[in-house]
Amino acid sequence: METQPRALCSQLTSQHGLCDVTLTGAFLSWKEAETCRRRAAGHAYDPRKAGAFKKGGRCVPLCEIVAVQETEGEDPGADTGERRSAPRSPAECNQHAFTVSYVERGRKHRWQCSEVTFRCTESRLCLQWLQAIKEQLALLTTRPKRLLVYINPYGGKQRGKRIYEQKVAPIFCRASISTDVIVTERANHARDHLKTEADLQKYDGIVCVGGDGMFSEVMHGLISRTQRDTGADQNCSGETLVECSLRVGIIPAGSTDCVCYATVGSNDPVTSALHIVVGDSQPMDVCSIRADDTFLRYSVSLLGYGFYGDMLTDSERKRWMGPARYDLSGVKTFLSHRYYEGTVSFLLADSNVGTPRDKLQCRSGCNICQQPSADKRLCGKEDRALDGEAKGAWQVIRGKFLAINAACMSCACPRSPKGLSPSAHLANGTVDLILVHKCSRLDFFRHLLRHTNKDDQFDHPFVEVYRVRQFRFTPRCQETASELELELREGDGVGRARFFSQICRKHPACGCMPTHSCWNCDGEILPHAGIEVRVHCQLIKLFARGIEEQTVFDDPYTLCAI
Repeated sequence: METQPRALCSQLTSQHGLCDVTLTGAFLSWKEAETCRRRAAGHAYDPRKAGAFKKGGRCVPLCEIVAVQETEGEDPGADTGERRSAPRSPAECNQHAFTVSYVERGRKHRWQCSEVTFRCTESRLCLQWLQAIKEQLALLTTRPKRLLVYINPYGGKQRGKRIYEQKVAPIFCRASISTDVIVTERANHARDHLKTEADLQKYDGIVCVGGDGMFSEVMHGLISRTQRDTGADQNCSGETLVECSLRVGIIPAGSTDCVCYATVGSNDPVTSALHIVVGDSQPMDVCSIRADDTFLRYSVSLLGYGFYGDMLTDSERKRWMGPARYDLSGVKTFLSHRYYEGTVSFLLADSNVGTPRDKLQCRSGCNICQQPSADKRLCGKEDRALDGEAKGAWQVIRGKFLAINAACMSCACPRSPKGLSPSAHLANGTVDLILVHKCSRLDFFRHLLRHTNKDDQFDHPFVEVYRVRQFRFTPRCQETASELELELREGDGVGRARFFSQICRKHPACGCMPTHSCWNCDGEILPHAGIEVRVHCQLIKLFARGIEEQTVFDDPYTLCAI
C-alpha cells in the first residue's frame, strides 16, 4: 500500500497518559509516549510495525471516524477513576480538549461507537487538530447528511420506535445527520409515500426501521419511483430497469432480519447505524416476478415454493402467536410432507460467476460481485433475447418437488448462520435455484438439518442446485396441451393416466382437483403458482459493505484500503 503523507503529529494527553497522536490522509493513530522516546533514539517512525499498536495504542481508519468535537478540559484522572492528591496546577486548569468518536469492532461482526479525548495545553493546538480532522472528514463525500426514516411500530416485537429513539437517533445526532422521521400507520404506507409524495431530491438516503417486510416496502417504493421518474416501464417484461441512486439503510427491528444479517453480518441496530454514518455502499441484485406477463413484485432474498410457501401460509393464520408461529408452522408443514408436480425451466449463468457449491462465500470486496459492468450488459442482452438464440440455452426439469427455492443471497440468519445457499452472491446478477425432489421425511429432515451445521446441504441425490439468470415454474395443473400430448406419446399407462387426470382437472365436481402451493416472497405470500423470475443486476444499493472477513479486524491497514 502506498504510504500516506503525514498531515499532523503532536504529543497530547489522553486517559492513558502522554500519547503520540498522528493524523494522515488514511488514519488517525495514537500510542503511548514511551514508544515515541524509543523512536527519538534514532529509529524512524513506522506505525505499521507491531510495536506501534501494543497496549494503549490505536489506529482508526479516517473513514470510520464518526465525529470530532471540542470538549471542556477535564481532570486527566477522571477517565480512569483516579483521585488527585493535590490541587491541579494552573496549566492543567487551562487545558483544552477534543473528543473523537470512532467505530470499534466487537465479536460476530458487531460495531460500537467508542470515544477518546485528547487534551492540549494550548488552545491553538486544539483548534488546529479539530480543523484538520474536520477537513479530512469533509473529503468523505459518500457520507449522508440528510436521511428519510420510516419506522414500523408494529413489526417483530413492536420495538422499532424505541430502538430508533434510544440507539440510533443519538448516533445520527452525533454525526450531524439530519433526519425526517415518518412512523408508518398501515401496511404499505412507506411504499405509497415513496412512490408518490416523497421529495427524494432532498435526501442522501432512506432508512427503514423494522424487519424484512419493512425493507420490502421501501424497496418497492424506491424502485417504482425511480422507474417512473426515468421513464422506464417496470410492467414490461423486456424492459431494462434503471438503478436506484439513493442508498437504503436497514435498522433491524423485526423477527428474522434476514437481509440485514446477510449484508452486514449482524442484526444489531447500532452496527447498522454506524454503517449508515460512515457512508458504506453495497450494491444488491433484485428479482422481478411476473405471472401471465403481469408484474407482481420484487424479491431480494428468498423465493420459496412448496415447503416454505406452505409454512408461511400456515403461519399467517397464527400471527397472534408472534415469532413463535414460525416454529409451530414449520413442524406442521414438515409432518404434512406435501409435494407438488410441475416444470422448472431456467437459463444458466456463465461460469465466471461461480457455482452454488464452490464454497466461495460473498464477502466485503467480493471479486465476483466487482466484475466489470460487461456482466450487467450481458444480463440485459439475455433478457431481450428470450425468443431468439438464448432460448435454446434454457434447461427444463419436470418432476415432483417438496420445495423449489430461489436465493438471491445466502439468506443467513441467527438460526441458520450459513443460510439457504452459503455461496450465493449479493451483486453478481444471478440467483441460486434449489430443487428438492420428492423424498422420504427422514431424508428431507437431514436436508433441513444441514442448514444449521457446516455440512453441505446440497450433497443429497434428491437435491439439485443451479446458478441461473432467469427461471420459470409451471405447476402441473397449468401445463399446456402440447406438453400433455408429448407425455401421451410415451405409450405407457402412466401417460394415459396423466392425460385423463388433466381432463378431470377441468371439472372440479370430480373431486380430483390437485392442490398447489404458493410462493413465499421475502416473507410475503404470493398467491400464484406459475411465475417467471428475472434477475436485475445491482438494481439497488444498501448502506452496508458486505460481511467482513475476520482477518480484516486484525489489520487496520486493510481497513484503510477498503
